[in-house]
Amino acid sequence: MPSVFDTNITYLKGVGPRKAELLAKEFNIRTYGDLLYHFPFRYIDKSRIYKISEVNSDKTYFLLKGKVSNMKAVGDKRTRYVSFLLTDDTGSMELLWFRGLQWIKKRFDPQKEYLIFGKPSVFKNRFNMVHPEVEEATPENTMVTGNRLEGVYHTTEKLKTAGLGSRGFSRIIQTLLKETVSSIQENLPPYLQEKYQMIGHAEALVNIHFPKNTTLLEKAVQRLKFEELFFLQMELLLQKKIQKEKTAGHVFKNVGEIFNTFYHQHLPFTLTGAQKRVIREIRNDMKSGKQMNRLLQGDVGSGKTLVALMSMLIAIDNGYQTAFMAPTEILATQHYNTLKKLLGKMNIPVGLLTGSTKAKQRKEIHQALQNHELPILVGTHALIEDTVKFSNLGFVVIDEQHRFGVAQRAKLWKKNTIPPHVLVMTATPIPRTLAMTLYGNLDVSIIDEMPPGRKPVKTLHFFESKRLRVIGFMREQIKKGRQIYVVYPLIKESENLDLKNLIDGYENIVREFPEPEYHVSVVHGKMKAEDKEFEMQRFKKGETHIMVSTTVIEVGVDVPNASVMVIENAERFGLSQLHQLRGRVGRGADQSWCILMSGNKLSNEGRKRLETMVRTNDGFEIAEADLKLRGPGDIQGTRQSGMLDFHIANLAKDGVLIARTRKIAAAILTEDPQLQKPENFLLNREMKKRFKGKTIWARIS
Repeated sequence: MPSVFDTNITYLKGVGPRKAELLAKEFNIRTYGDLLYHFPFRYIDKSRIYKISEVNSDKTYFLLKGKVSNMKAVGDKRTRYVSFLLTDDTGSMELLWFRGLQWIKKRFDPQKEYLIFGKPSVFKNRFNMVHPEVEEATPENTMVTGNRLEGVYHTTEKLKTAGLGSRGFSRIIQTLLKETVSSIQENLPPYLQEKYQMIGHAEALVNIHFPKNTTLLEKAVQRLKFEELFFLQMELLLQKKIQKEKTAGHVFKNVGEIFNTFYHQHLPFTLTGAQKRVIREIRNDMKSGKQMNRLLQGDVGSGKTLVALMSMLIAIDNGYQTAFMAPTEILATQHYNTLKKLLGKMNIPVGLLTGSTKAKQRKEIHQALQNHELPILVGTHALIEDTVKFSNLGFVVIDEQHRFGVAQRAKLWKKNTIPPHVLVMTATPIPRTLAMTLYGNLDVSIIDEMPPGRKPVKTLHFFESKRLRVIGFMREQIKKGRQIYVVYPLIKESENLDLKNLIDGYENIVREFPEPEYHVSVVHGKMKAEDKEFEMQRFKKGETHIMVSTTVIEVGVDVPNASVMVIENAERFGLSQLHQLRGRVGRGADQSWCILMSGNKLSNEGRKRLETMVRTNDGFEIAEADLKLRGPGDIQGTRQSGMLDFHIANLAKDGVLIARTRKIAAAILTEDPQLQKPENFLLNREMKKRFKGKTIWARIS
């Protein structure tokens, strides 16, 4: 039976078709339920009426009461602004309006008192208020007892024009609650509410919009955050349960000749303890009979690719094919070359399939796959094309997986009747709180040791005024036989951003490092694939000293002789991206350097980012700092997940609550996996409602 909260927003009094269309376009608010969960983002405290003599610059907003008179319309041929004088028994203050002038001229009755709320500003040593809120003073709204908190809602210029500014939202939500409050159902069982001292669902929704006092507002926030995170964790844990219990996987019984030959004769260096631990975890998944879905986290250079290859060799030993998918041609080619090099003389065919692969090569690859003559295929999105058919795909590696959509990954899983085991990898360390939500349905492995012999990259920050010192340092490094990356944020000049751009940067570098003594190459995302590859190869072979580039070299370029990374306009990059770029150096035995160049004027956030980079090389510490500074929505690739569209929870601030709700959800599902116990009736009903149409819940219950 449809709920009243599924009703189209058009039918709410005060909305109508035009506003409904705008609400859908601007905020995706289409139903009563959508509007109910459009929460205020802050609250204005109107708990006290001040006297005009008490107005000062210490407090941001003031609520005043008095009579309004002395209208002045300023302007010759056209009125530019209108002013009034607000007077109480302690003094007077000017009120100003620059728009809505015809309306405001007729707004006030000199005999009545008004409540005026706004932000004071100073002009000629006197306080005034521009565009304050106005409300006629009545016995009801002037009797301020306890707290009077007013929610402020996100809106847009288009909605404001249609009468849906913050106060407009408040009015229609008030109408909505009058109509529907009796229909709001409880969704948490009494035992949870009592144990964690939470108010009811309906009471929380009323007080998040119209809090009676600060105590009830805090309880409403606590309750709504809890249920939002709790039900998400329930969904993730159920997904994980289904994958483990219902999804059959290939059973790889043998660690055979190919794996052992590689391990004993071709391993380039001794595995770290972390690599050994992760391989054991993957091995246990492979022989369980259930499909593996495992996330492998590890900093740049920690040896994830080697772990992935050794896992693939176990699949090959058991008669299965493997695929290795990367988001870009540069990265796919890099992985292809790395795997070929690691396998050395073992005579294991490795194929490469990208958008640039010629038709003749494609045909040969397709045939080799179907004839079971190609055990390893590396590629980009080209791997998921319908024409690519494996004879027996058993193991899939997806690198930098956040760059692929869910549907794209699923297409690769469907390349075999029984889904292949899946190992997704990322070199972008993910904060624990984010991993618990974004990847809560996956098992997680972490490589938290670096291979022996690697020296930590030294990171320095220089302002533009120290440019000559940096140029001198670059010359010294080139004399020692080292190579250098110089990375710019833009390809060509932007009218809106005062940034150095790659083209100007390249010309400046060439002037400082002229031919024939120095050789400079340039790479950016708009170049043809073959031109990019040509320039990359020149740099890899040591034919050029400096590579001027955009962030296309963020992942996938491995040149051990490159020991210096210069990042221009470093304050414009996110922390995780800076960390990824820094990971391009430090791959050889020599000391490497990351130099962060910035303008002399830095925002507070920009300064914190650069200070963090200089202070630590720990990717997980950097990821936590990035989450706190920028929030989850800006962390690379997470927005596409759809899971981070929280109404009230905040991943950067609610880490403790995320962990707690996961623990509570896990305990409930351990005791009652089907949620069939009477005390969990409300949870069962809510899960079915929230995940209606999703196979997750249908397959459990």
